[in-house]
Amino acid sequence: MMMKSLLAAGLLTGVAMAPAHAAFNPADTSAQMFRWKWNDIAKECTNWLGPQGFGAVQVSPPQASASLGAWWDVYQPVNFASLKSNMGTEAEFQSMVNTCHAAKVRVYVDVVANHLAAGSGTATDGSAWNSTSLAYPYFSSSDFHPACDIAGGDYGSPGNRYNVINCRLSGLPDLRTDGAYVQGQVKNYLTKLVGMGVDGFRFDAAKHMQPSDIAAMLNGVSRTTTAGESLWVTQEVIPDSNVVRSDYYSNGTLNEFQYSFAIKAVFRNENGASLSQIRAIMGTPGNWGGTWGFVPSEKATVFVNNWDTERNGSSLVASNYVSGTTNDTQGTKRYDLANIFMLAWPYGSAQLHSGFRFTSYDQAPPSASPFDASGNPLINQSWDFIHRWSDISNMVAFRAAASGQGVDYFTNGTANQIAFGRGAKGFVAINNEYAAWNATLQTALPAGTYCNVVHGVLNAAGTACTSDSVTVGSNGVISVSIPANGGSVVPAVALHINQKVGGGGGGGSCTTVPVTFRVANANTVVGQNVYVVGNRAELGNWVQGSSNQLNIEGSGANVPWSRTIQLPPATPIQYKFMKYGVNTVWESNQSTASGNREATTPACGGSLTLDAGSFKF
Repeated sequence: MMMKSLLAAGLLTGVAMAPAHAAFNPADTSAQMFRWKWNDIAKECTNWLGPQGFGAVQVSPPQASASLGAWWDVYQPVNFASLKSNMGTEAEFQSMVNTCHAAKVRVYVDVVANHLAAGSGTATDGSAWNSTSLAYPYFSSSDFHPACDIAGGDYGSPGNRYNVINCRLSGLPDLRTDGAYVQGQVKNYLTKLVGMGVDGFRFDAAKHMQPSDIAAMLNGVSRTTTAGESLWVTQEVIPDSNVVRSDYYSNGTLNEFQYSFAIKAVFRNENGASLSQIRAIMGTPGNWGGTWGFVPSEKATVFVNNWDTERNGSSLVASNYVSGTTNDTQGTKRYDLANIFMLAWPYGSAQLHSGFRFTSYDQAPPSASPFDASGNPLINQSWDFIHRWSDISNMVAFRAAASGQGVDYFTNGTANQIAFGRGAKGFVAINNEYAAWNATLQTALPAGTYCNVVHGVLNAAGTACTSDSVTVGSNGVISVSIPANGGSVVPAVALHINQKVGGGGGGGSCTTVPVTFRVANANTVVGQNVYVVGNRAELGNWVQGSSNQLNIEGSGANVPWSRTIQLPPATPIQYKFMKYGVNTVWESNQSTASGNREATTPACGGSLTLDAGSFKF
């Protein structure tokens, strides 16, 4: 009890401050380095994650925990005051944070605060615990909810939300997270981590705690990191029939498991789903949600799989070699394609999962180092190194280059072949079909030759590609031949402005630039389309036609409509939106001299999005 009172008073939370560092990489792509040791993560930050552009690494729970020879034992905490784990010591953890920061990579920590370890024994730091007597360092029986177990039916309809919050998950003693003392212990732990330079937290089992409990744990913890950024917070809230996910928004983002479930469905063609349906399933920029009820993009952290889903069958998998389990890298490239899609599609903050290969469900992480004696990565041996698979890792730079752009020119060949643009910054085509796809596709990219980053990048001189390339014509059109899925080649094309042969991402001479027109709340009816019409031939010379018809982003009377049209650079234009079909409705006059909407197209190398907001009646 003496140690308990000392920790409550905050007297055992001294920390070493992280040093100053260079500016971080863009934050919206991170790597989940599941069960990697701190020294190995530090090496990867320096040698790969930083140079490749990853903005953060999410690490496994660092507190002292049970050591049971299984992958899940780190999710059975024993002592929050100790950072001696099977991944390393506190000093090694601090060194990792400092090293990753120097490599421009943030560090996020997986936090387990809902429960403590079951059974009894000696933890990774030598601490003893006993779940029968509820004896743990700094915790006693009064710090736990009364013993009861969550049943499967508690997640259903009508279910029992009280049990999900207050009873034991998989038999693990449930901490009284609604109590001030327990909240204080977690707060001390979080404060220590922030002081060490940690940049963010993922709250494990968040739906098993009240949102207000998590808020109380964070209350008083600095929400500004030692690097001067806002503390990143995401929460594991798996959808069920009772949890209200929006209740957790005030704390931070959510792990959007609907994303993993949907990606599995469309790439495996489950229950009639296909890749071409992705916009209807999850929505589109400015209109997220879709038929599956996705959370808003700014509240989502997404991944193709994590350590749980690759074992419980709810996602695509790459490292699960358990007998009888489907592996999405064997005889198919759909796992690669799914990650390429995730990094190209502008939804949420993206996380790549990188863990280890396993042949049984409980299998512990490898004891062998991920590197050989010379420090070279042993890719796809014991550790999978998915973050180093070049077709996926090259997409990190694509995501950064296309940041802030919407989706345009979405099209499909078969139901399993899609292509879409990201303004004047990028374009992707994916073939999840067991037949080749030969297509002519419209992009908004400036004319030139681009490296297909799925297969290679520019050489050091920037004069040629290390693998195949695609030529964009003066009209933005490309012709591609994408092989069938199932061979040795990843069947996708990904082009972005920073992988253009000879450079030319901005400035120079050109004949056209991409301008995206977008409008919502037009109150359309079935049989009615929306057009952008204006004072140029490309805009129909004030007449609707196939070249200036907008594309609907989802379904419904008031969802956005948009289209990217190539127009001459640095040119004044006038335009309006109109509805045509069933009856014709023009927008009313604007407060301009002409009464029309007015704009000037950008100079060569630029792009412009003219988002009108609502249709003006």
